[in-house]
Amino acid sequence: MAVNFHIPSPENIHAVPGIEIGIASAGIKKAGNRDVTVFKFTPGTAVAGVFTRNRFRAAPVQICESRLRCDQDIRALLVNTGNANAGTGTDGMDRALRTCQALACELGIDQNQILPFSTGVILEPLPDDKIITALPAAVADLNAQNWLPAASSIMTTDTVPKISSKQIEINGRKVTITGISKGAGMIKPNMATMLGFIGTDAEIECHLLKQITTEVTNKSFNRITIDGDTSTNDSFIIAATGQSGIEITPDSSYYKTFVDALTEIALDLAQKIVRDAEGATKFITIQVESAKNQDEALKVAYSIAQSPLVKTAFFASDPNLGRILAAIGYADVPDLDTSNINLWLGDVLVASSGGRHPEYKEADGNRVMKEAEILVRVALNRGDVQETVYSCDFSYDYVKINAEYRT
Repeated sequence: MAVNFHIPSPENIHAVPGIEIGIASAGIKKAGNRDVTVFKFTPGTAVAGVFTRNRFRAAPVQICESRLRCDQDIRALLVNTGNANAGTGTDGMDRALRTCQALACELGIDQNQILPFSTGVILEPLPDDKIITALPAAVADLNAQNWLPAASSIMTTDTVPKISSKQIEINGRKVTITGISKGAGMIKPNMATMLGFIGTDAEIECHLLKQITTEVTNKSFNRITIDGDTSTNDSFIIAATGQSGIEITPDSSYYKTFVDALTEIALDLAQKIVRDAEGATKFITIQVESAKNQDEALKVAYSIAQSPLVKTAFFASDPNLGRILAAIGYADVPDLDTSNINLWLGDVLVASSGGRHPEYKEADGNRVMKEAEILVRVALNRGDVQETVYSCDFSYDYVKINAEYRT
C-alpha cells in the first residue's frame, strides 16, 4: 500500500492549453487494460528530455535521443505499457518506428515529429501490430482533460496513478504546470525516472528548456532510489506550449518563481514513485549535511538508501542502526574521519564522535522506526554542502512482486 499517498481532486488537476491526451487499449499486458497513450502538442511547442544512462537503452529511448533536437518540431508522444522494447536489437527499432509512422498518418504529421516511449518487460518483441490497431481509438479520444486517465494508463506495477498539478500567477496571468509519472521498481534513475511527462503553457526557448529540464531532474528524479537498479527505459520529458503568453527567460523577474514551481511538481512526482514503491511500508528521507562536496554527500546518502540491510531493518522497525554506520563507512569517501560524524534518526541523536551517543536509548530508536515517514540525518562535519535522497524499506512483498513479475 502506498505510503501517505495523495491524488489531487479533479478540480485541482489543470489541463494544459496546447496539450491533448488520448488513451486506448491494445491488450499488450492484459486484455481490456488501457495501455496506449498519445500526447498531441500544438505547433511550436518546445520539448526537452533526459534519458537513462543504462548502456542497454531501449529502442524508443534511442529514437527519442536522435529526434529530440531544437530544430525538430515535436508534435506528439506515443507511450505503451506492458512491453519495454529493450534488448530487442534492430527488430525493436523497426517495430518502434512502425508505430510512429502509423501515428503520424493518424495525426497528419511527419513521423520524425513523434517521440515513442515503452515500459514493461525487457527482452520481449514489441507487439507493434496491437499498438497500431489501437491508435485510431487513442486519437479519437484526444482530450485536454485526460491527465488522470493517462497517469493510470502508463502504470505497470504501480498501485496508484501519479499526478501533480498547480497554477501560478505571473504578470496577472495564470501559468499551468501538470505532470504524470510511473515507476515502482527498478528505480535508481541516473537521469530522471522510469517515465515522466510534464506539460506547461509557459513559453520557453528550446535551449533554455533543456537547461531547466536538467536542473529540475537533478533536484527531483535524480534524488530517488528504490532498489538501486537503473532501468533501460528511463525517460523524462517537459513540454512548453507557450499558450499562456508568458515568456520565461533567465533575466525575467519571475524566472525563479517558475522554475521553483516546476521543480515542486517534479519532486512531488518523484517522491510519489518512492511512496508507491513495490511492497514499501516506509518513506525514508536521507539528508547528508556538512559534506565537502556534492559527490561525497550523494555517495553517503545513496549508500544508506540502497543498503538491503538498512532497508530490511526499516521494514522490521528494528533500530539496528550500526547498519547505517557501516553504509556510511563503505561509501568510498576519501579520508573520511568517522570520529567527526553525527547520526540522527528522526529527532534522536544516535551516534556521535565515532560511536553510540551516550544518551541514546534503543526505545527512542524503536519509536522512530515505527513511523511511516522517517528522516535519517548524517552530519559529516567537513564542509557546507547538503544533499537529500528519498528511499523506502524492503518488504516481503518486494521479493514476491518481482519474483512473479512475468506471471
